[in-house]
Amino acid sequence: MTENIQKTKIYVGLGVLSLTIGIVLFGYINARSYVVKTMELVVPKKAGTRSSLNIVLASDLHLGTIIGTKRLKSIVETVNALNPDIILFAGDVVDEDVGPLIKQNGGEILEQFKSAYGTYAITGNHEFIGGVEKACAYLQKHGIRELRDSSLLIDNSFYLIGREDRSIRQFNGQRRKPLEQLVAGLDTTKPMIMMDHQPFGLDEAGANGIDLQLSGHTHHGQLFPFNLITKKVYELSWGYLKKNNTHFYVSSGLGTWGPPMRIGNTPEIVQIKLSFLQ
Repeated sequence: MTENIQKTKIYVGLGVLSLTIGIVLFGYINARSYVVKTMELVVPKKAGTRSSLNIVLASDLHLGTIIGTKRLKSIVETVNALNPDIILFAGDVVDEDVGPLIKQNGGEILEQFKSAYGTYAITGNHEFIGGVEKACAYLQKHGIRELRDSSLLIDNSFYLIGREDRSIRQFNGQRRKPLEQLVAGLDTTKPMIMMDHQPFGLDEAGANGIDLQLSGHTHHGQLFPFNLITKKVYELSWGYLKKNNTHFYVSSGLGTWGPPMRIGNTPEIVQIKLSFLQ
């Protein structure tokens, strides 16, 4: 009897070990196997002479030590193949310290992103953790325009608004500008697209006439069962939502924070095809 109990314990232990190894391996492979998600949305406004806009969105790349230049090259190839009109990075482009990206000459690869209107990014909490000014300066030097509490009229057709990450208060003791201040004076008859890294307070976007808000940050929990927590914390932890006249999309992101694994969600690049009134 004792011998049988010992054998059972060994078999159970081996089973648990095998399951653990399998989950870790799956999580590692899954974290490196991003998908392209395509969706079509309508903004019932005129956008100059444009009838549509092909947006390619990526968030939470976390470029640095874990996500290196080999992965970045693959991302560039995938994004460019989608023939974007504009490329948007919704924060956490850099994983804290920008030093590893500089050491790898990652800027030369960032310059290879191609689109009609260029590549734009906003700050995320990880840029602030590692030194936001240095990170933003490096990205801007290599073709990624940072929108920090600012708006831009593109091709006299639509507005792109970029909010500073709300963690600015924690790291710099400052407050980001209120959204109503950012949109004051804008022509609200034109489409307004906004990037805000952390998807809190979605009603604020609708109250200020935003047509499309793009966010990231959540990683949709990254590791199960943390997605159950992010679903409780955020009104939208991942995916698409329409509230009144505003479209929202929260990306699960491309990179990883902490362990290079994803379980219960998949990294993604998002292609959003916007249609406008004629």
